[in-house]
Amino acid sequence: MEVTRRSFLRGTLLAGGALLLKGGHVYGAGQEEQVNGDDWEPAYLRLEREGKFTQGIEEAYARLEHCDICPRQCGVNRLRGEQGLCRNAERVVVHSAQPHFGEEVPLVGSNGSGTVFFSNCNLRCVFCQNWPIAHKGRGRAIEDEQLADEMLSLQRRGCHNINLVTPTHVMPHILNATRIAMQEGLRLPLCYNTGGYEREEMIRLLDGIVDIYLPDLKFMDAEKGERYLGGAPDYPENAKAAIREMHRQVGDLQVDERGIAKRGVVLRHLVMPNDVSGPKDFVDWVADNLSKSTYVNIMSQYRVEHEAFEYPQISRSITSEEYVSVMEYAKEVGLRNLDERSLSRLNVHRRNR
Repeated sequence: MEVTRRSFLRGTLLAGGALLLKGGHVYGAGQEEQVNGDDWEPAYLRLEREGKFTQGIEEAYARLEHCDICPRQCGVNRLRGEQGLCRNAERVVVHSAQPHFGEEVPLVGSNGSGTVFFSNCNLRCVFCQNWPIAHKGRGRAIEDEQLADEMLSLQRRGCHNINLVTPTHVMPHILNATRIAMQEGLRLPLCYNTGGYEREEMIRLLDGIVDIYLPDLKFMDAEKGERYLGGAPDYPENAKAAIREMHRQVGDLQVDERGIAKRGVVLRHLVMPNDVSGPKDFVDWVADNLSKSTYVNIMSQYRVEHEAFEYPQISRSITSEEYVSVMEYAKEVGLRNLDERSLSRLNVHRRNR
């Protein structure tokens, strides 16, 4: 691989060696606040002290030369500007970075989740609500150092975490930016907010770096993945394997004394019309493969977006009956950590039946 200015800069940063970092504090709004006593710290600090962080970054970046980061395994050389299905080449593309208050309550807290919206995506959901960003790639291409600056800015604004939205195809850039930001004082947990179309092998690279996993499990059936996700019949297989690995790494959700998420899995499933997403199969899978204490958000906010009106089975909103049926089934099966907003929506839909 030819040496570029970018690879030289990256190599210089990685050659800096492990930093002996210690402490369990987060910094926000100009004030220092201790969380979980003196013991809590983001996972990546421990990995850095062990001298293993740079190894993971190098391995991740090497994948871009013949890209197999996601299950598409397009094989293009992104380091030379080639594009695969996700349409992302060498540099990371960011649409926005800001505090966000629409996520689950343990992520939002009082100051918001520090959300970085990455452009492009390795899925092509026909019902995508963010299609101008995910499909059209609207955003700005930046260097990893600039991404690190965005992370530090979100920390200074008091956010409770760094929430990486649609991170799969830019995972190497995220790892490098996190280490750069860490050297400048980043101490927030990383939240990996993914559509679920991941390779288990790549998720293993994140072990010891990511604190909170926030995956979707969109469909339980291969035929639905083929039809609605841009030709991804292997979506259920890959998503399930990846989520099992996520749960193995970080377990059930852990929060501090304020109820702010620090570590663990938050799992999402969007209920769709005519039960095409397989919501009851989803509930059964969680109970049988993860833990009945898994934090689960069964979402009701499906709306007809992008190309969904061309597909008869998903060309309408869900009914109250459809949502109530799934939520009541989840409670019957014994899922005992359902998202509080989903429980509030359940009460609304019960009244609307």
